[in-house]
Amino acid sequence: MTSQTAGRFPAATILGYPRIGRRRELKKAVEAYWAGKSSTAELQATAEGIQLATLRRLAELGLTEASAIPGTFSFYDQVLDTAVALGAVPARFGALHDAEGRLGLDAYFTLARGNAEQQPLEMTKWFDTNYHYLVPEIGPETEFSLSSERVVEEFLFAKSHGFITRPYLVGPVTFLLLSKPADGAPEDFDPLSRLEDVLPVYSELLARLRAAGAEWVQLDEPALVADLDTPALEVSDAVERAYAVLAGVPVSAEGRPNILLSAPYGGLGAQAPVVAATGVEAVALDLFKGAVPSKEDLAEFDGKTLVAGVVDGHNIWRNDLAASAAKLDVLLAAGKEHGLEVAVATSTSAFHVPHDVEEETQLDANLRSWLAFADQKVGEVVTLATYLSEPEAARAAIDEASRIIASRAQAPGVRRPEVRERTAALTAADFSRSDYSVRAATQDAELHLPPLPTTTIGSFPQTAEVRGARARLNKGAIDAAEYERLMKDEIKRVIDLQEELGFDVLVHGEPERNDMVQYFAENLDGFDVTVHGWVQSYGSRCTRPSILWGDVSRPAPITVPWAEYAQSLTEKPLKGMLTGPVTILAWSFVRDDQPLAETANQVALALRDEIADLETAGIKVIQVDEPALRELLPLRRADQPAYLDWSVKSFRLATAGAGDATQIHTHLCYSEFGVIIDAIDGLDADVTSIEAARSRMEVVNDLETHGFGRGVGPGVYDIHSPRVPSQEEIEELLKTAVAHVPSRQLWVNPDCGLKTRGYAETEASLRNLVEAAKAARGVLAAKA
Repeated sequence: MTSQTAGRFPAATILGYPRIGRRRELKKAVEAYWAGKSSTAELQATAEGIQLATLRRLAELGLTEASAIPGTFSFYDQVLDTAVALGAVPARFGALHDAEGRLGLDAYFTLARGNAEQQPLEMTKWFDTNYHYLVPEIGPETEFSLSSERVVEEFLFAKSHGFITRPYLVGPVTFLLLSKPADGAPEDFDPLSRLEDVLPVYSELLARLRAAGAEWVQLDEPALVADLDTPALEVSDAVERAYAVLAGVPVSAEGRPNILLSAPYGGLGAQAPVVAATGVEAVALDLFKGAVPSKEDLAEFDGKTLVAGVVDGHNIWRNDLAASAAKLDVLLAAGKEHGLEVAVATSTSAFHVPHDVEEETQLDANLRSWLAFADQKVGEVVTLATYLSEPEAARAAIDEASRIIASRAQAPGVRRPEVRERTAALTAADFSRSDYSVRAATQDAELHLPPLPTTTIGSFPQTAEVRGARARLNKGAIDAAEYERLMKDEIKRVIDLQEELGFDVLVHGEPERNDMVQYFAENLDGFDVTVHGWVQSYGSRCTRPSILWGDVSRPAPITVPWAEYAQSLTEKPLKGMLTGPVTILAWSFVRDDQPLAETANQVALALRDEIADLETAGIKVIQVDEPALRELLPLRRADQPAYLDWSVKSFRLATAGAGDATQIHTHLCYSEFGVIIDAIDGLDADVTSIEAARSRMEVVNDLETHGFGRGVGPGVYDIHSPRVPSQEEIEELLKTAVAHVPSRQLWVNPDCGLKTRGYAETEASLRNLVEAAKAARGVLAAKA
């Protein structure tokens, strides 16, 4: 039973916790529900089981005060949860509300996944993380009403088991700043203009939570730490207006709960005094990425609780408890002077990291001691909360953390002279290829491709048979030779299918790869991988980020034998498939003891060696995927040029050794590309494929404005939804693309890899894609 301390904020908390289940129980349950293999009741039972296990585990780890445990469970996405609670349904979906005006699970999943007639909500990255959220669509006519009380129901469920949790919502300012104008909205429409219309629904929901017994509620406002298109003064004004309404109601049984305004992923900067002036009772500051406020700035938070995010919720390295304690000392001194209460938390939600490092028994013991997953982060928070009141009681843990961090720096493999000598010897020539016009002419003569050439992004569906073969290999049930035979059978199937469909540039389908980053991590020195380290990427999609802990090198060729075999099966050009250095960093847990630029160059040189070996093996087209290029972009504009400089250079370092006849492709997804169009151009890839179907070709406007001059494939098939796009739908997308980008530059391809799709829907969609491309060629020929 959770102890009760009404009103006062708990000394130790976290801003969120993994919600997929320790063995991805939610993923499996949701996908079974989508497939019609389970009922709503069965899905709800699984969800409640995960929630109850989380409550009990967090209390066991030390979060025992009332409101210390955040209610951050979600069936799919926290932004979608808030949109559904507000009733923000795009008009194009028609009537999704039931007779009582509610949005149930089926309506919820329709917004997430689309249906036969309508594409789902667009998806894009969540700040500078590898999580992706669904983008609400708001227009002048969007109607807001309390359409789901799931957050209340989940609070009452926890309460029925003896836990007073802290319900969570995306805050109103962030919700609207992250929204996009709905179809048909005026060109100058700004979703933030609807702020006064959503606030009554927030107020109603807060009142319902208070009536249910909630003492605190967490409103997440990460948009306040980022430089967005909306001017900072307009954001400040929105914060003032929003919290004048929400915090203007007294805290009482009839009014509202106490409000924790959380601002993760960076420092508040100029928004700090604005937040300090609101009437909220507590503010959570990211003091891991953001600096500790000055004494003068802290004075402005007089009377509030400052929840110090001194434990990194976004990466997996053991906390430097001594450094965190020093930050807390500054806050404690300010607290005595200005009447501030101080609590300890993670800097962000811990749903960005796996559950428990103690389950990774296969890892080297030294490496395991350097790590802190979600459960260990809770322990660090509890230790630092103890430090607030009893410094000496925390001293042993602080000293042990310092000892381990010092030993890590001296461990074998962390720093390798031969790797560092190679990066130190790089010159400007290592980052440049011949002029594009020279390369293009050489490649045209070599490849003989038609107008609007067709290709896919790389992976094909990973069937149960493919996954089963990998599992049997790992268990020792089959040997490497049998596994290779099975994978070659699947590669032949993929090649034959592409030949039958009529694709121009083929891929081998990547059946041998468990994940586009982990596969390389398993074959590069300096990495390790987990067994149970799953984290949520979006919806039911989970990944196991690798751990990049030491200097990186390539001991042997990785992809060459598979590509060489696939090319032997076809006369058409085959793409060699590599994951780029920035994406390998973005989708791994990366060492925090040196600049990212140095690590990126080490990875780039390993990939450069792989490209050279692919060329020697006769592979004429090589794709180096960088879907995460936008993800690592710093949230503050002042920090972005330095990032774009080293990230672009790392890609060029990986690819600049290729000959003129080798066509270098890259792929990007999940992002608003206009922000980084110069950087995309700077990659100097011969062909760039870009996610575009779900956003309905928005990217071609950016390409036209920029004057992008090399090959480009704006995606025409959204692979994140099970729906099959018709030939006519794809033709319309191509018509839009041709209107903005010269046809000689255009390629026709899906948005992304096909790994998560089934073969039936994939074959139907790809057939429509190829036929649409043929029809578009016919239109171009007729015009010519």
